Amino acid sequence: MAVIKVLRMGDPLLLEVAQPVLQFNTPELHDLIQDMHDTMEYMSGAGIAAPQIGVSLRVVIFGVGNNPRYPDAEQVPYTVLINPELTPIGDELEEGWEGCLSVPGMRGIVPRYSRLHYTGFDQFGTPIDRLASGFHARVVQHECDHLDGILYPMRIADLSNFGYTDVLFPNQDIQDD
Repeated sequence: MAVIKVLRMGDPLLLEVAQPVLQFNTPELHDLIQDMHDTMEYMSGAGIAAPQIGVSLRVVIFGVGNNPRYPDAEQVPYTVLINPELTPIGDELEEGWEGCLSVPGMRGIVPRYSRLHYTGFDQFGTPIDRLASGFHARVVQHECDHLDGILYPMRIADLSNFGYTDVLFPNQDIQDD
């Protein structure tokens, strides 16, 4: 389909709570997911949420194979997740560096639940029910935050751990977001 311009931090749509998807397996939903996929691939993202491309629906996609933005990250299965529900498993939090296509060129240390149970549906309405930990759990939480109008800088506990990627990691070849 198409690579869509990603909204950047400051756009009011990114602060809205997205609406649930009411109908599955429609041409419009398939087109949206294809646009999200094309945009995520083009920008080497680990995931993307529909609000990031200007569509206020509860749809995220994510997946990490060999990604130049996350060279040391464990693999995460490619997933279309619609109307997600997240439930932390325990209270254990892990801090980790995050970036975002809507906050280009920056990184910050964000606390996230280390283990997670998530449910939702794929684009055909087939239920999804998974457990995730580590980077997989981080990616799911990051993308689903977009559906509630939350950008990762809003979760940073210590802003001294937030800055421009090229300044924070001057000797590393980390691509811009």
